[in-house]
Amino acid sequence: MVIIMPLNKSSINFGLVYIPINYTTLVKPSGIDFTMLDRKSMGKIRYKKVNELDGKEVNNKDIVKGYEYEENKYVIFEPKDFDKLKTFQDKTINILKFVDISEIDPIYYDKPYYVVSNNADHAFYLLAKAMEKKKKVGIAKTVIGQKEALIIIRSKNGRLFLNTLFFAEEIKDLEYPKVENNFTKEELAMAETLIDNMSGSFDINDYKDTYEDKLKEAIKKKIAGKEIKKPKEKSRSKKINNLMEALNESIKATSKKGKKK
Repeated sequence: MVIIMPLNKSSINFGLVYIPINYTTLVKPSGIDFTMLDRKSMGKIRYKKVNELDGKEVNNKDIVKGYEYEENKYVIFEPKDFDKLKTFQDKTINILKFVDISEIDPIYYDKPYYVVSNNADHAFYLLAKAMEKKKKVGIAKTVIGQKEALIIIRSKNGRLFLNTLFFAEEIKDLEYPKVENNFTKEELAMAETLIDNMSGSFDINDYKDTYEDKLKEAIKKKIAGKEIKKPKEKSRSKKINNLMEALNESIKATSKKGKKK
């Protein structure tokens, strides 16, 4: 049984429907933690919060947030000040509209959360079922911490999930260099054939963090006092500089048996 530890308490509002919920992050810490050490003494390296005026360490309870409105002049904001700015609407998740998820470019996705009902199961699962049946996601806004968040709420297998989104102004608009598209019809057709050959269904379980496995094995060797050796790799095929030849060889390598491309 998975125990859900609520990160935030809120409510989902759509129309006049009010559903109390809890939501918690879906991303779990991954990777291997390494400790920063002094090479000579093997002492741990610590990072201290110090006052830049006198160099003394400052306790967390004495640290406040300040906004610099002029050079070296600040106004202080206490937690209660931020809370006073939030209206009831800011503290709830207000669904503004329902849209097709295909309309949302993945570039806007930020953090995923898992949503659970807070003693409002009937309305909660009604919303989940209706959204899933209509194949729609809800676009909503709320305030998380000291930042307004744009989010989507989606339903899958009777469960609700929440994703924060970046606002349009948070995404850099980069200008691409102008390039002449002078490829031939034959090159395009071969590229499309190669894509067909390499196409398939997506299953996230097909992909594993193999580098972390290598790190774990290397740690075991280090503990045992063994040397880490570079593994032998298969010889790479010769580099092909001609695009048509590279496409042709790739198509041969990826073609399914008994099927001519």
